Amino acid sequence: MYHDDSFFGFVRDMPLFFQLFFGFVSLCVIGVFGLVLIRGMSIWISNSRAEVRKTRCKVVDKRTEVWGDSARTTYYITFEFDDRTRTELPVPPQKFGLIVVGDVGELTYRGTRFIEFARF
Repeated sequence: MYHDDSFFGFVRDMPLFFQLFFGFVSLCVIGVFGLVLIRGMSIWISNSRAEVRKTRCKVVDKRTEVWGDSARTTYYITFEFDDRTRTELPVPPQKFGLIVVGDVGELTYRGTRFIEFARF
């Protein structure tokens, strides 16, 4: 009898329950990866299609989010517009340090993408 030493031979020799279980887990992992990829692409496309907006606003809050094993940091600033609505945008670290809570100026952004903040 021929015995296959490859990975697929190993899988073929496993009980049916394990084959189904690991197949299901593999499909779930691939599905989640696909959903994350699709969501990221839709946000990128939405931002690319949005108009560039310039509006007067005030900086009302700043925060950071540290994540991952390599301690990656994302920087966020909350801007309040003249009509009292607010938006929080991720900003580059070099801009985060230059903008202070209470600053008033003109925010330039596109969708959820920060472009520039110029103080008055």
